Amino acid sequence: MEVLSSTAQGAIVPLPTTEFRLPPSPAATVKDISNSSTDVESCASSDLEGSVCEAVDELGTEGYRLYPLPPTPKRDNKVLPEDLKTPDNHVERDPRLIRLTGIHPFNVEAPLSDLYDEGFLTTKDLFYVRNHGPVPRVEDFEVLDWQFSIEGMVENPVKLTLRDLLREYEQFTYPITLVCAGNRRKEQNMVRKTKGFSWGAAGVSTALWTGVGLWDLLGRAMPKRGARYVCFEGADRLPNGYYGTSVKLNWAVDANRGILVAHKMNGEALHPDHGKPLRIVIPGQIGGRSVKWLKRIIVTARPSDNWYHIYDNRVLPTMVDPEQSANLPETWEDERYAIYDLNTNSAICYPAHDERVSLVEKGVEMYKFKGYAYAGGGKRVTRMEVTLDKGKTWRLANITYHEDQYRDAPDGETLYGGRVDMSWREACFCWCFWDLDIPLADLADAKDVMVRAMDDSMMVQPRDMYWSVLGMMNNPWFRVVIHKEDSGHSLRFEHPTQPALMPGGWMERVKKEGGNLSNGLWGEKVSGEDDTNTQKEAVAEKEICMTNPKINKDITIDELRKHDGEEHPWFVVNGQVYDGTKFLEAHPGGAASIVGAAGQDATEEFMTIHSENAKAMMPEYHIGSLDEKSKTLLSEPEPAESEKTRPVFLQSKAWNKAIIIQKKQISADTKIFTFKLNHDKQTVGLPIGQHLMMRLRDPATREAIIRAYTPISEGTGRGILHVLVKIYYKTADREGGKMTLALDSLPIGHPVDFKGPVGKFEYLGKGRCTINSKERRVKRFVMVCAGSGITPIFQVLRAVMKDREDETKCVVLDGNRVEEDILCKEELDKMAQGNEEKCKLIYTLSKPSDEWKGLRGRMDQGLFEREVGAPRKGDDTMVLICGPEAMEKSVHRIFNGLGWRDEDLLFF
Repeated sequence: MEVLSSTAQGAIVPLPTTEFRLPPSPAATVKDISNSSTDVESCASSDLEGSVCEAVDELGTEGYRLYPLPPTPKRDNKVLPEDLKTPDNHVERDPRLIRLTGIHPFNVEAPLSDLYDEGFLTTKDLFYVRNHGPVPRVEDFEVLDWQFSIEGMVENPVKLTLRDLLREYEQFTYPITLVCAGNRRKEQNMVRKTKGFSWGAAGVSTALWTGVGLWDLLGRAMPKRGARYVCFEGADRLPNGYYGTSVKLNWAVDANRGILVAHKMNGEALHPDHGKPLRIVIPGQIGGRSVKWLKRIIVTARPSDNWYHIYDNRVLPTMVDPEQSANLPETWEDERYAIYDLNTNSAICYPAHDERVSLVEKGVEMYKFKGYAYAGGGKRVTRMEVTLDKGKTWRLANITYHEDQYRDAPDGETLYGGRVDMSWREACFCWCFWDLDIPLADLADAKDVMVRAMDDSMMVQPRDMYWSVLGMMNNPWFRVVIHKEDSGHSLRFEHPTQPALMPGGWMERVKKEGGNLSNGLWGEKVSGEDDTNTQKEAVAEKEICMTNPKINKDITIDELRKHDGEEHPWFVVNGQVYDGTKFLEAHPGGAASIVGAAGQDATEEFMTIHSENAKAMMPEYHIGSLDEKSKTLLSEPEPAESEKTRPVFLQSKAWNKAIIIQKKQISADTKIFTFKLNHDKQTVGLPIGQHLMMRLRDPATREAIIRAYTPISEGTGRGILHVLVKIYYKTADREGGKMTLALDSLPIGHPVDFKGPVGKFEYLGKGRCTINSKERRVKRFVMVCAGSGITPIFQVLRAVMKDREDETKCVVLDGNRVEEDILCKEELDKMAQGNEEKCKLIYTLSKPSDEWKGLRGRMDQGLFEREVGAPRKGDDTMVLICGPEAMEKSVHRIFNGLGWRDEDLLFF
């Protein structure tokens, strides 16, 4: 057998087979189940225990296989410490993987050099992972009974178990490359922030997958006339339902396309992160179509209406920015923007980022550049080109197609129980590797090295980036910058970016230096270039400087943690240290918000919650930068007190999870969400009048959504937390509420993060309260609210009314549109009943029914003049206000006009 490779001159020459043959070993040979007495089910069971079915095999000539087998996987992976407090506390993982979205959910890629070094096939240990939420837990004894359905527009709906697949269908084993559509997204995020997290160039991996051909299963189900799509749905419960997507039916039924319902990866049962026990694997298309933890296959006439199919894995027009995209539902639903086939892409793996090469080492005249390339839709990469002069001239690199070695496997060859059925297939399933020896003298004269790939349809990687709102399918030329160092005696290579929040890369450096990454010149300014015109052409990104340029001080983690209390709280945002002392009293969320962040990295919460105005104020509080060692130490999770024994749920410096156990509808757009705390005796720990922070993740981007809520359950309550939430549904006039829609779509049993308490007001009882820790005595509360603004009012009113010795008077003015909008009315009426002297309830409706007996109209100046009036000397009244922004502004203006001072008005 001969394997073809292109030379640097572009010729095709045979490579000796022995270069690719692997000697048999226990980790690299597998039993041919079809030619042995071992039945399929027993072999599947042995896989569940983590072993490959090892024995003799039908090997190629001279006792060698004619194609690569996977590297030996690690057997010492454990559940990592950072996963212990997450829903993934049952999943063992490799600590080398780089986390891209914080601790959870698990979205990772391998270090690029490690990925390349594993070779053509990637172990489960370093295979990239894209999880939208918790990994479904499937015990080994449940695997063979895992059931999925084939339904929809089919003549014969089918329900099958994994045991059925193994017994009744022919098994196939193919090498298939999977690629996340976000691969190389960090480069787009450097130009302008997209709505996606920052993948480096290692969001790609290849494995041997074993399973049943989807075409066989659909043949049994028999799609009906008019069917055009096949939808897949997994078992992973997410904020917007189960993950699902679709592909075109003509792909699904085409055996040449090779779509598998797979149950093995590199000869072993699927790892939990990779879909245990069953998943779809689609060659040539983005990884987002290869649904894991497969539960349903639905044949339809139209593309999937699953939230994740519509709002993920799309390339919107480049002129649509993140802000506009929120108001363009028709654009998201336009199937023309959905991504199916991968585009042609490549990367340089060696030299690695920051690798150094000596120019004076004797006997070394060349450096071998190495990397990967792939195409999509079954196409083959046919050309790899390298330039040292920004595209003026090109050199042709060598390409190695390891996939072709499987095409030359003997007829009937089986591998891991599946037939290696590749010889007749035209479709290309895998990446290829390329290399090129470049003289060091040429590198010494160059400023950079760039590569591009071409596929067999003559589509070539573009020079310039196509920026889009989700940052997907990024495939411009891959550029590595060359730096001359050590007085010209060595070279240092700089990649474009580093994944996640890792610093480094020429794009980050250029941006910090004020360079324009959108000018088509890789951030370099050419002679005569007009900065003004260039910036007009560039995509503008509004960036607010949050640092003081005069401050140049490194701060250690020990110094930071000395300021983790109330007196002089320091906190970190984007690696910069800020002193919040001067802002303790003025902070709208109260001193607790700053104290809760003291001594910690508050980047996520600060950037998510605060306005542009707040960010612009930050240079005033900037005191220095956290040193590099301290940044690493700060990112490591501290050992937490056991949730099972901790008496109080809420913590000011740590997020804690509670589980949704009930959703109770109390009006057309309002629900009470009930959460179970960590144990039945655990108290909520929320002072009266304060709030808690609730955190969810955007289902598509995994960016944090954080909002403050006041529960209606008491802070001393045990085991249970009740939160009343108004759901802002999407209408023709407005987009839906990001947080409330995400919360409403969470399934029962889903965890939600909480933190607190926060807020500047606390009611201590018997007329005593504190505002920013300063005590004040009150004889009367005037409480003005609307809609769900009742919740903080409700907390204070309940505390006053429950204490018979508390003589504080309360006047509640509750304005709404219709009677159904009056929330907690039954509870409010019960509190006031028989206590009219202590509590006066006033409801008014702007659109009442004919049966309504109460006040009519909006809360206006006339109402406040009648029921509250001007402040009286010595009456010690405080006005508590909570409602929509327009209402709060109106109340503020009216009460100021009546003579009330701002210090007597408290806006929750």
